[in-house]
Amino acid sequence: MIKNDGVGMEAVFRVEGNRVLARPYAAGPWDNTMQHGSAPTTFAVWAANQVETPAPMHVARVTMDLMRPVPLGELEYETSILRSGRKIQLVGVSLRAGGHEVARASVLKIRAAAITLPDYVDNSSLALDAPMPETCRDPRDGFGDNNPFVQCMTLKLARGGGFEELGPAAVWFRADRPMIEGHATTPEMLAAIGGDFCNGVASSLDFSKWTFINSDLTLNFSRPPVGDWVLVDGHSVFGPGGAGLSIGRLADRHGYFGRSIQSLVIEPR
Repeated sequence: MIKNDGVGMEAVFRVEGNRVLARPYAAGPWDNTMQHGSAPTTFAVWAANQVETPAPMHVARVTMDLMRPVPLGELEYETSILRSGRKIQLVGVSLRAGGHEVARASVLKIRAAAITLPDYVDNSSLALDAPMPETCRDPRDGFGDNNPFVQCMTLKLARGGGFEELGPAAVWFRADRPMIEGHATTPEMLAAIGGDFCNGVASSLDFSKWTFINSDLTLNFSRPPVGDWVLVDGHSVFGPGGAGLSIGRLADRHGYFGRSIQSLVIEPR
């Protein structure tokens, strides 16, 4: 669990039974009545982890499809076990607003087991190659002042220009505000937060002239993340037909543990 639990701060989400209240902190940069994509994805990770597993398991993949813009205010959610066994569990999470499904996630869990890898397995590429967050600066410089969800975080620029310059960048994320009322924010939830920011911190398009909204997000973990910081080391590619990809490597203080990928809809403002 993340140590910085935001004691005394109002959470982004309040859950009562199958009802969810998404407070204004969940709002994103594109429309202040709609949630940032990180918010429902983070909620889905939490919801999936409330489903009991037949054996100790950890999240290996998260896929979020944003069916419609996800509004603030009252929503309903439902979880379902799509597949379950001794080695894996696949959980579906659905969010609904006004009778319509607005987001649908699938969360794959894999059994936790201690194994010893052969000596010939080379994991040197997983070693952290970025400075620790304590030595980095805040990259926002005013960016995100109108983005409530960004204000729930501490960000530290490890490499590149972040929000200030175009191109690849690596940014550390820490959640300061609790995500779910009464629950600690887990490192897996923090990875979901950071992964959805990849198109923002590592874009090659001018935010003032273009929109590049993601319609989905997929996260893959080779191991569970740990600690209260997650690094997103990302870059974006754009095609001539109005589509693009933002791709990020995910790390904690111990090295790289996963990746994120977003499908982008590219439009001039």
